Amino acid sequence: MSKSASKHTAALSSVDRTKVYDLGAALDVVKKASYAKFDETVDIAVKLGVDPRHADQMVRGAVVLPNGLGKDVRVLVFAKGEKEKEALDAGADYVGADDLVTKIQGGWFDFDTAIATPDMMGVVGKIGKLLGPRGLMPNPKVGTVTFEVGKAVKESKAGKVEFRVEKAGIVHAPVGKVSFDAEKLKGNVLSIVEALVKAKPSAAKGTYIKKISVSSTMGPGINLDVNEVTSQI
Repeated sequence: MSKSASKHTAALSSVDRTKVYDLGAALDVVKKASYAKFDETVDIAVKLGVDPRHADQMVRGAVVLPNGLGKDVRVLVFAKGEKEKEALDAGADYVGADDLVTKIQGGWFDFDTAIATPDMMGVVGKIGKLLGPRGLMPNPKVGTVTFEVGKAVKESKAGKVEFRVEKAGIVHAPVGKVSFDAEKLKGNVLSIVEALVKAKPSAAKGTYIKKISVSSTMGPGINLDVNEVTSQI
């Protein structure tokens, strides 16, 4: 057995997959079970009681995590004139219009978030089929199509996370790094869960949040006590 396989086996054995954990205990286990040589990302997965095939049960939104993501977020902005300067002053990494479209059409995707002013969406639409599948298409529902580009850039840099329910009714989102202390991770997890609760569709019936789990990039999933988590928001 290779050294990495041995570490993976040890990480799995450290978690009781039949047990539900309090949030604080679960995050401690995530940190202890991490064995990768890099600073793993900690992710949350939330199973919702919705059917995304129905438009009135779609769950989508964004939240600025109180403790950030622990990484440098590269922000691209489609804007011209005064809004171009506003984006640069706010810390955007790339700002432009047709020149950026041409680069992206050529296969360049060295950015994490794309923002656009509403008047630029005609230009951005040319590359919608390239941005969409990568989750990079600007969207007014999550605040990435806006004339307030300075605010949007700062929020993205600060750790803004977009979420969208998948076909199976699950939302996945990053909540920080293994190197974060447990309290910072806890604050970010609660922010995500609170945002999901606020985004509950009126058409959703029955139990809304069915299951919550957390994991590191290479580690096992750890099931949380849903009632314990939601009681804290």
